[in-house]
Amino acid sequence: MNEQTASADVLESVPALEGEGASRVALTSAAVDLLRELVERHGRLMFHQSGGCCDGSAPMCYPAGEFLTGDADVLLGVFTLPDVPEGSAELEFWMSAEQFEYWKHTHLTVDVVEGRGSGFSVEGPTGKRFIVRSRLME
Repeated sequence: MNEQTASADVLESVPALEGEGASRVALTSAAVDLLRELVERHGRLMFHQSGGCCDGSAPMCYPAGEFLTGDADVLLGVFTLPDVPEGSAELEFWMSAEQFEYWKHTHLTVDVVEGRGSGFSVEGPTGKRFIVRSRLME
């Protein structure tokens, strides 16, 4: 398995798709900071990215295991959050398989902006929300 990489601005995931060597998803430092706060309140977390109607294509953050994944989902990457207790540090990023078909040529970066998060995502009460920025894979 490949090593997770970090720079001053982003934390890249360890690739999770078989045969892939490059990260498909990253977290900005602002996203990592918010995730640390959320881990303190909720324990280990996960992301699921869908093309859903209610919250558009916002990445949804849940306590790990609260959103059930299956054959209709693709695990894009796994992060180890820095400065988080070991049992809560691992964070998986999932995407619906249908959405992945549209986005399979993109690299995603999860960032944070001011504003109300979705009703189902754990950052909702913080006054901040997660967003995804995308670029073509290199």
